[in-house]
Amino acid sequence: MKWEENFLLCSLAAVCILTRLNKQVFVAETDASNFFKRRTRRSPKSRAEMIAENSQRRAADERRKEYHEEQLYEWKSYVEEEQDEQYERSHEKSQSWRQWHYGGRYPPYLYNRYGY
Repeated sequence: MKWEENFLLCSLAAVCILTRLNKQVFVAETDASNFFKRRTRRSPKSRAEMIAENSQRRAADERRKEYHEEQLYEWKSYVEEEQDEQYERSHEKSQSWRQWHYGGRYPPYLYNRYGY
C-alpha cells in the first residue's frame, strides 16, 4: 500500500511539473528538426562558430603568454637579487679577510704594485 501512494505522489508531481513547464522544457517539432539538420556530428562548423572559437583561443593564448612573461620577469628579478646578495657577501668576506690579515701593514694596492 505504501509503494502505491509513493508512486501516485511522484507521478502527480511529474505531471504537475510538466504541465507548468511545458513551454520551457519542450521545443516545437520544427525547431528541433531544424536544430538537428543544422548541426550534425560531421557537419562543418559555421563561420560564426569558427570565429568565436578562434577569438576565445587567441584570448586564452594571450592570457597564457602574459602569465608566463610575468613569471619569467619575477624569476629574473629574483635571480638578480640573489646574485647581488651573493656578490655583497663575497665582497664583505674578502674585505674582512684583508682587514684581518693585512690590518694596515701594507699600503693599498696601487702603491704596492711593485713588490721587491
